[in-house]
Amino acid sequence: MSIDVNNPYFRTKVLTASQEELRLLLIEGALRFARTGRDGLANKDFEKVFEGFSQARDIVSELLTGLRPEQAPEVCANLSAIYNYIFRLLVRASLERDLAAADEAIQRLEYERDTWVMVMEKLAQERASKAGAPAEAPTPNAPAPERSATYAPPKGRSPLSISG
Repeated sequence: MSIDVNNPYFRTKVLTASQEELRLLLIEGALRFARTGRDGLANKDFEKVFEGFSQARDIVSELLTGLRPEQAPEVCANLSAIYNYIFRLLVRASLERDLAAADEAIQRLEYERDTWVMVMEKLAQERASKAGAPAEAPTPNAPAPERSATYAPPKGRSPLSISG
């Protein structure tokens, strides 16, 4: 299951997404590729193992390099530790053909995705209460209002730079 970055709908989704949504898209992409690698391990399809885990590692690296400690040093330090751990799990799953490491990496990525969705919902509630409007919880695919987040693509890199 790959994403065609030349698909105009996907391109529009990425180019119009808020920083929060971009981060969610990256987490979901890492999760999808980690599952592809895990399925490859289970089926002894080592090309899928390589492609899936390589893409997942690239996305986790992108999440790491996009952290902005000047915004929230403690949060960024915690996220850095989590992403480094997930990265090591993906490396171990790939090199040692370790299903348990792959499963744990997937579990951690799922937890990170669920946590980020809750953060987005809380941000939407806070914004709505400041504006005096009723709070609407965003769905993962709905656009969120602009806000400075702890993730931004590194300078000179497009959010579409990770293809699969």
